[in-house]
Amino acid sequence: MKITVLADNNTIIDRYFLGEPGVSFFIEECGRNVIFDVGYSDVFIRNAQRLNINMYDIDFVAISHGHIDHTWGLAPLISLYSEALIEKLSFKKPVLIAHEEAFSSKYYENEVIGSIVTEKTLRDYFKVNLRVKPFWITEKLVFLGEIERTNNFENKKPIGRYMHKGIEEDDFLIDDTALVYKSNKGLVIITGCSHSGICNIIEYAKKICNDNRVADIIGGLHLLKPDIEQMDSTKKYIKETNVEELHACHCTDLHSKIALSEVTEVNEVGVGLKLEYE
Repeated sequence: MKITVLADNNTIIDRYFLGEPGVSFFIEECGRNVIFDVGYSDVFIRNAQRLNINMYDIDFVAISHGHIDHTWGLAPLISLYSEALIEKLSFKKPVLIAHEEAFSSKYYENEVIGSIVTEKTLRDYFKVNLRVKPFWITEKLVFLGEIERTNNFENKKPIGRYMHKGIEEDDFLIDDTALVYKSNKGLVIITGCSHSGICNIIEYAKKICNDNRVADIIGGLHLLKPDIEQMDSTKKYIKETNVEELHACHCTDLHSKIALSEVTEVNEVGVGLKLEYE
């Protein structure tokens, strides 16, 4: 499997890409091309073009959760496909995979923080697969679906509100999910923001993939000024789980990266980074 970072808060030095407060990855696995999250704007498309990645040859678009910094790039992607239709250019109609609540209306202090593209519009441009259960994209790459919450130190507070079956409720991001690749050295976990808790995600990934080895984690860990209990418990879990290395990015602050570096190898991430796993 190959991963290329298309969008992140940071860019790699001496590589002239665009950054933004969002995340997007291009994944190549067993002949399938997958975009995981689409960032906040068209930045992921513009960076992909600079990297000579063909956005007309995408098999799957997977969404980690419904927040703006992971879904608003769907609008420019739809524009790209619409223009291709007008110009009679050949392109694949990707399968869009997400949790069934990913495109519910989401608010924070009366501001819209969810997708601006509706599920109805998405069905005009994608083969939509909204689901709670895991979905195997290839024999070794899985979309986890709804993450089981099994500890008492993560995901304790809601982030705004969301519309659930016509009723506005506290949003604990039940739609938050991740991708997992079964490498020869263990699991490679690819996250968006880890709102469901990175430790919860790891536990569920181990369960679904029947493998307790964790080779790498790349993505946001949602560790932004975490309280002492969460930080200490996360460090303890990462150490006891023997996570070999982390590529923490997006919504992971410097303090948290430094703390995690005490128990595992923490690596730099930015747009243009390429990783490969067997």
